[in-house]
Amino acid sequence: MVNILQELFEIIEIRRKTASPQKSYVAKLFARGKQKIAQKTGEEAVETVVAYLSEGKKETINESADLLFHLCILWADKGIEPEDVLKEIKSRMGKSGLDEKAARKADR
Repeated sequence: MVNILQELFEIIEIRRKTASPQKSYVAKLFARGKQKIAQKTGEEAVETVVAYLSEGKKETINESADLLFHLCILWADKGIEPEDVLKEIKSRMGKSGLDEKAARKADR
């Protein structure tokens, strides 16, 4: 499953670098800049939550896929690889979520 996320990310990077904004949604989003990328990612997050609260499983899956897609675009624009996020998740495994959150607050 991780391979699919990496594959999606690689396709996004290719379209970012080579596709025309007139022919590629990904290229168009990059051309519109950080604010639009953030807006679209936020919209998809809200739509995912709405589907979770008031729609069915299929709708929640569909919106989650949209959210992951837009999150990959956001990561690419920030220079973050999926592996960077997965390493962070792995580093948190085996720790209490409450302890981990408290440690982050202490680091600030």
